[in-house]
Amino acid sequence: MEKLDLTKKYKTYYSAKEKPELVTIEEAFFLSITGKGDPSGTMFAEKISALYATAYTLKFACKAMGKDFVVAKLEGLWSFDEKEFGEYGMSEAPLKVPRSEWNYRMMIRLPDYVNQSQINQAIETVIQKKALQYVEDVEGYLMNEGTVVQMLHVGPFDQEPVTLEKMKQFMEAKDLKRNGLHHEIYLSDLNRTAPEKLKTILREPCC
Repeated sequence: MEKLDLTKKYKTYYSAKEKPELVTIEEAFFLSITGKGDPSGTMFAEKISALYATAYTLKFACKAMGKDFVVAKLEGLWSFDEKEFGEYGMSEAPLKVPRSEWNYRMMIRLPDYVNQSQINQAIETVIQKKALQYVEDVEGYLMNEGTVVQMLHVGPFDQEPVTLEKMKQFMEAKDLKRNGLHHEIYLSDLNRTAPEKLKTILREPCC
C-alpha cells in the first residue's frame, strides 16, 4: 500500500525561502483544536496530545480501508484581542502581548478524502480508549488562506520578530495590508532539534 505524504504532494505549501515572498495558498482541510494560553503550559500540551491522538486514530482507520497517510506537520494560527492590547504590528506583538493572552488554533492538514464523519468517529474512538482531556474539542477546519507573505524562519521562536520585521518591510514596500491570522508551520521535530536549527514557515495573509 502506498502511503500518502502531504509534504511531498504539496511541496509548495510546505516550503518557503529565507526571504519574504508573495504566494497564493490553496484551500485545505485540517484537524484542529483551539485554545488560549501560554504554549509552554500544561493545557496547551494536553490539547496537542488530544489533537495527535485523534490524527493517528484517523490515520489507522484510513489505513484499514486501504488509504494510509503520513500524519502531517503541526501548524498554528495565532491571534490576540486587539481591542484590549492595541493593534501592534506583526513584529511587535510577540514582544508586547503576554504569552498567556494569545489565542491559537493548532492544526494538522488532512488528505482530501477525509471527511467530517470520519473525524467524528476517530474522536469517539479516542474518547473510549484513552484518558485524554480536550478530545471533544477536536474538530475539522476548512481554511482558504489565499494570498500571503511568507518567509522561512531558522532559529528559536523568540527570534521570530526579526524575521517578522523583514516581512513587515516587504509588505509596506508593496503596500500590502494584513488580512488574516498569523500562521506558522513547524517543519522541525521540536523534541529532537536544537533551538538554533528549528525551521518554521511564517505566513501573513494580506491584500
